[in-house]
Amino acid sequence: MKHLPNATRDLGADGWHKPWSGHNGGSCVEVKPLDNDHFALRQSEDPDGPALVFTGTELDVFALGWLPHKTALRAS
Repeated sequence: MKHLPNATRDLGADGWHKPWSGHNGGSCVEVKPLDNDHFALRQSEDPDGPALVFTGTELDVFALGWLPHKTALRAS
């Protein structure tokens, strides 16, 4: 996992989506597919805040800790 201090500056504003949004007033995690099977995650309410960059395998393992059932994480 890698930490980027400013998601929008470091990765751009386009290409983020909310695959896990629910009934929480719009506050959720956004994901952006990157090259070489990497994915960035950021808080939707703070798009200029930090992002975490995971490999596909790291993201799958990370998500298993908080998703009740493993879902398709790599939605585009």
